[in-house]
Amino acid sequence: MKGDFLPVSREDMVSRGWYWYDFLLVTGDAYVDHPSFGTPLIGRVLEAMGFRVALLAQPDWHDCTDFADMGRPRYAAMVSAGNLDSMVARYTAAKKVRHDDFYSPGKKAGLRPDRACIVYCNRLREAFPGGLPVIVGGLEASLRRFAHYDYWEDSVRRSELFDCGADLLVYGMGERATREIAAALRGGTPISEIKNVRGTARIAKENDCGFDFVECPSWEEVRSDKKAFALAAKIQYDEHDAVSGKAVVQRCGDRLLIVNPPAAPLDSASLDEVAELPFTREPHPMYADKGGVPAIEEVRFSIIHNRGCFGACCFCSLAFHQGRTVTSRSHQSVLREAEKMTRHPEFKGYISDVGGPTANFSHPSCEKQLENGMCRGRACLFPKPCPNLDADQTEYLKLLRKLRALPGIKKVFVRSGIRYDYLMCDESGELFAELVKHHISGQIKIAPEHCAPAVLGRMGKPDIGVFERFMEKYRRLSGRYGKEQYAVPYLMSSHPGSTLQDAVELAEYLNRHGIKPMQVQDFYPTPGTLSTCMYYTGIDPRDMSEVYVPRSRREKELQRALLQWYRPENRALVIEALKKAGRTDLIGFGKHCLARPDRGSGRYEKKHTGGRKK
Repeated sequence: MKGDFLPVSREDMVSRGWYWYDFLLVTGDAYVDHPSFGTPLIGRVLEAMGFRVALLAQPDWHDCTDFADMGRPRYAAMVSAGNLDSMVARYTAAKKVRHDDFYSPGKKAGLRPDRACIVYCNRLREAFPGGLPVIVGGLEASLRRFAHYDYWEDSVRRSELFDCGADLLVYGMGERATREIAAALRGGTPISEIKNVRGTARIAKENDCGFDFVECPSWEEVRSDKKAFALAAKIQYDEHDAVSGKAVVQRCGDRLLIVNPPAAPLDSASLDEVAELPFTREPHPMYADKGGVPAIEEVRFSIIHNRGCFGACCFCSLAFHQGRTVTSRSHQSVLREAEKMTRHPEFKGYISDVGGPTANFSHPSCEKQLENGMCRGRACLFPKPCPNLDADQTEYLKLLRKLRALPGIKKVFVRSGIRYDYLMCDESGELFAELVKHHISGQIKIAPEHCAPAVLGRMGKPDIGVFERFMEKYRRLSGRYGKEQYAVPYLMSSHPGSTLQDAVELAEYLNRHGIKPMQVQDFYPTPGTLSTCMYYTGIDPRDMSEVYVPRSRREKELQRALLQWYRPENRALVIEALKKAGRTDLIGFGKHCLARPDRGSGRYEKKHTGGRKK
């Protein structure tokens, strides 16, 4: 599994006998040479095309010294903020600075700048004056490709392409676009003439789009009119389809943002090819004395099996990045990767995960989408599974069986999110049974998120009854196989649509079912999600209906506290929330109550003195 890392310094280049190179890749993450990390993956794709590639990880952005160290690349620099949006990596949902960063050596925070794509592009322009082509990509650029709401500034920013000044923006999973751009540059095409690559965006003075297009409201309109913002979001989502999608044009001042249609998803053979590029699957040795890079621990012995997600959760950006069409690797490719793992000196026989965005998605949701694209205005699983849904999960089950049978494999775990409503659609029940019997490491992670119907509707999540039926079957199967296994539900507070009364309803539900969540996620309005559009506008872009939005810090604190009502430190907040919600009946000593009354209150005295006067 070992190979050479991509060069990270001039010394590395000299040791290879390089006195020139083709592409400089700049990333806000530490260099981990693994297919789960976007920049090294793109580097390996370019390397496989015969290019010389150098990688600059977490450069000092305070001046351009690091950026100039390896010299000017022949063709272009490619920039990514890393696997996360740099603002999400730096700040919590409460806008507090994070104290650690799992994508940095020793978890050290602060090694990438805020709005990293913009900063890195500016430093490259300083380091290489005279017109070095710069291409920006990765999650941050992808989800900020249109005018977008920025939670940290509480404002609508224009496309990041205007602010970073790159020549092209690659959005989504970038292998196809990268190959096409690199081939054009090698063939002598100027970057300014590379206009019709799918999965890219650019700035133009006039509309010279080479695709059928639709125009969405301009930056000026979406920052001054929330209905226009919601309409723009709907158009952008509707056109994000590799089969039926059109280009989207958005004006900004006297210039135009032209976003070409999405690139086609990689087919199985192409996914195999990318996954089997010569990754070392390790952090670069330069981090050995700095505590390593913690992010590798989750993925070192995991296998990426699929891409894309048709789950359509409104708070998730996957659909707007990877797309809704699911594709997966061949069994042979996955098995080859697993066999290589067994030869790793640190491998103990346990594969930690076989999955992707959603573990049990392994093929397109229906045959119709392959010719016509995904349905507009409809979701495959919400509010109920589509009659055309292909819920056969046999191929994934067969893959897990083959992996279990490999010599040197003791256990194969599935730790990616399981879409439980899709699992329940599988009439055979075989995958569910074998997951419980063989593939759960003590607990299964699932995401009901809430129980209130109004909130679930805004989230794009199924009715809570589906979760209850899942849990009933999960307990029954665990008992059948003699397994003491648990379920860890992911829950979210303060999502658009969630009132204080809804949060109380969820707290009651959790109390009634004996669920005491250790962790709760506050809704985080990140660029590129429908839920973020709801948060900013108070409008659901799917039907343009009004949405209640919990905005104040205090209400968010109250909703979060209700979901962890059992914690002593939350008691005062829970009492405040119950009073504001008009649910003082839940303050008391009964099993149904969420908080004990304050000492000296009438209810406390009645309980402890029998109502006697003192």
